[in-house]
Amino acid sequence: MSSSAFRTVPARADVVIVGGGVMGVSTAFHLAEAGVPDVVVVERGDLGCGSSGKPIGGVRAQFSDPLNIELGSRSLRAYEEFPRRPGAGIRLDTVGYLFLLDSDRQARAFEAGVELQNSLDVPSRMISPAEAGRLCPYLATDGLVAAAYSPADGHARPALVVQGYARAAARRGVTLVTRTEVLGIDTAGDRVTGVHTSHGRIACPTVICTAGAWSARIGAMAGVDLPVRPVKRQLAFTVPLPPPAPRIPFTIDFSSTAYFHNSDDGLLFGLADPGQEDGFDTTWTPQWLELFRAVARRRAPALAGMETAGGWAGLYEVTPDHNALIGRSGAVPGFLYATGFSGHGFLQAPAVGEVVRDLCLEREPFTDIAPLSADRFHHGAETRPEAHVV
Repeated sequence: MSSSAFRTVPARADVVIVGGGVMGVSTAFHLAEAGVPDVVVVERGDLGCGSSGKPIGGVRAQFSDPLNIELGSRSLRAYEEFPRRPGAGIRLDTVGYLFLLDSDRQARAFEAGVELQNSLDVPSRMISPAEAGRLCPYLATDGLVAAAYSPADGHARPALVVQGYARAAARRGVTLVTRTEVLGIDTAGDRVTGVHTSHGRIACPTVICTAGAWSARIGAMAGVDLPVRPVKRQLAFTVPLPPPAPRIPFTIDFSSTAYFHNSDDGLLFGLADPGQEDGFDTTWTPQWLELFRAVARRRAPALAGMETAGGWAGLYEVTPDHNALIGRSGAVPGFLYATGFSGHGFLQAPAVGEVVRDLCLEREPFTDIAPLSADRFHHGAETRPEAHVV
């Protein structure tokens, strides 16, 4: 994957995918695997330089509605099989996901979720605070009512997933064009006719928007409303820990959104700052760590004093109901989209790549994704919002 090979803009293509993050390269791989001959991925930076390059990496099927459970479950299976198809190591660590609950209301909601998940073959279960403490020795369980745990969940390395999909797509003939900006989309009536880039025009009948937090801009170029807003999220890494950290689940304090899990020789910390304003700023500001430490003093005291060695800031691509936008535009049928995942894009990328492939080829996807159409915000038929955690 030499860089020069990734900057040639062809004169035409069957499909142009805008955005070279995990969703874009997953879609490209699945299209190429299905035999679509001329697929071009256009990325304004390097592959995975946006949200996909930020290493939270959680993968799970613990959701409270059937559609998100299906997308999560199918993607988990794909990540388990990733070394074979498409063929790359992704450092998948199946340590489980552990949600910490501190009210009866939360416990009742998660009990209903577990019942639904179990009906769809997700091995989640409700557990006691004491069992949560055994799974994650850092915890102070005072004030906890219950916890929800699924041993099949875990975390992987997003950058390795992006590279794995990209290399497999390139082997199948996909052209990956990096450091190239999309400047406009040509339409004629309700048809897509081409994409203007900073390195030339690509004539094409189909555009797929996988541009993450920048998707509203891309949609507007084709006259398609994609209600996605950018919100900064930050995380930090500890220095290597002596002795090494125990192997723990991906642990989330549900009320505060604080989370942590193993990362190399230490731990990764994160928390959604409720006061964060919308915008494209990705400057890492260590001050936000005090929000995490304040939660840690109560919930996992040993973490509060751990030295950190830097961190990352990235963008969530957030929709009004925190559910994804997946579908084909009714007004411009040659324009498809997979965006607005509100923090769930990486964990759903393999399944969504399959879905978008099938939509593009006018085949029936493995599940009905009509509830995730962007039109739901115009017709009032919203999916039930997910509780947004990570």
